[in-house]
Amino acid sequence: MAVTGLIMLGYLVAHMAGNLKIFFGPGDFNGYAHWLRTMGEPVLHYEWALWIVRFVLLAAVILHAVSAAQLSRRDIKARPVKYVHKRPRASYATRTMRWGGIILALFIVWHILDLTTGTVHAGDFQHGQAYQNVVGTFSTWYGNTIYIVAMVALGLHIQHGFWSAAQTLGAGSRNRDRLLKTVANVLALVLTLGFIAVPVAVMTGLVS
Repeated sequence: MAVTGLIMLGYLVAHMAGNLKIFFGPGDFNGYAHWLRTMGEPVLHYEWALWIVRFVLLAAVILHAVSAAQLSRRDIKARPVKYVHKRPRASYATRTMRWGGIILALFIVWHILDLTTGTVHAGDFQHGQAYQNVVGTFSTWYGNTIYIVAMVALGLHIQHGFWSAAQTLGAGSRNRDRLLKTVANVLALVLTLGFIAVPVAVMTGLVS
């Protein structure tokens, strides 16, 4: 679970950086979207590298979800009777990890159907016109609501997940725990704000 989480975290950092290119205009953003399909050429054929990334991410998401289900079952089996007193030290991010995971799983499906296949896209979906498609999505109240709620859930998931992954992989210690928690908080904040910046820009007319 820790390894697949870190793989997805690396992708999210790159994805956010790519998303922010929308502030440079349609030429740069559509050019970036086109590069994603041609990266690796001429060694790889058109879209091969993109499909490799997609398969790696799909495998990571599936393994992450399976691991979460297995850990949940082990947790319940180890403690079939709930604690009389709830543990007060558990943060909000920790307590909402499972629900956050479900929200993110549903969001991934919607996000693909919206901006990759165009199946549920609001308006006229145009293949290869990423800038116009993004603006179209965030020109609707429900597109903004779904995206922002999912990004808040993502931030909470990362806040607890990064620190937890570090502990699992043996990076944590008494001396490094404060640093790791700080890194987790900064990553969660930067990614949340970075992703939300795009719909906010469309809503305010900064991107149109």
